[in-house]
Amino acid sequence: MDDLSWLRVPERTELPEEVRSLLDRADEKLDILPNVFRVFALTPEHFLRWFRYYDHLMRDGRSALTRAEREMIGLAVSAENRCEYCLGAHGAYLRELDEDHVKAEVVTHNYRRAALSERERALLDFAVRLTRESHAMGPSDLAPLRSLGMSDETIFEAAQVAAMFNFTNRLANALGWKPNPEYYAAARP
Repeated sequence: MDDLSWLRVPERTELPEEVRSLLDRADEKLDILPNVFRVFALTPEHFLRWFRYYDHLMRDGRSALTRAEREMIGLAVSAENRCEYCLGAHGAYLRELDEDHVKAEVVTHNYRRAALSERERALLDFAVRLTRESHAMGPSDLAPLRSLGMSDETIFEAAQVAAMFNFTNRLANALGWKPNPEYYAAARP
């Protein structure tokens, strides 16, 4: 057991080359190695598949959702799930993306009180409904998004981002994953 997780965190030397290479690239690009990578690498094949999907959802430049919108969805879901890891990490990412640091901070704690656009609020309301009561959702839950001109593909992508965070939040909460301390100080004025 390690203080990053309640499970064993593997040493780099025991990981396959493809995982070590990904960890090296992340460490070089970000100047820190996200703890989620280190703890998820306990199951290397699962980590690689999770990372590819996460990276596609959150960083693909062809998305109809902005990077900030995707981070806000992740934060709204993570706040509902009380996921310490994702609130720390993605709060920092949103502060880096959005010049309005107060808005980013409020979204991290309670998006309902943030100064959001109508589109942002509709996306976050949808993500939270999906998180709390996906079993009770119906066509009317998509209506606010459609009324703002979002295509079915955009709505599907928003649902995938929310679902990815629900999945990862549950792993992080259940297994005691801790965020990197650097996230708490990142992108603060």
